[in-house]
Amino acid sequence: MALIIKEPAIVKAAGSKEKIIKEYFGNVNSKTSELSIAMMKSPEGWEEPGQSPDFNEYTLVLNGKLKIRTIKEEIILSEGEAILTGKGEWVSYSSPFEGGAEYIAVCLPAFSPSIVHRDEEA
Repeated sequence: MALIIKEPAIVKAAGSKEKIIKEYFGNVNSKTSELSIAMMKSPEGWEEPGQSPDFNEYTLVLNGKLKIRTIKEEIILSEGEAILTGKGEWVSYSSPFEGGAEYIAVCLPAFSPSIVHRDEEA
């Protein structure tokens, strides 16, 4: 079975500023829960609440720099670099650098608000 995606669904993002999420595959656009593939564009100064998701997240930076915090470390990814954050691992993403960041996120299984387990915002 071939499933052709003509255009992504725009999904509302959590965080301190408006971030654009274009979901190609996932629970919203393709109605598939096996995995999600989305293109993200986060502005300079964007930060999301921490989360401990029930999925692995594969992130590839296309432009700019992305900051990833885990319990143990802080990582800065630049264009062309990628990271895998594991299921159940606490993580927080942000783009505090000039120009923000553009990146691709693949979640296995697909991203869903019910399994992301975000920290409560103060």
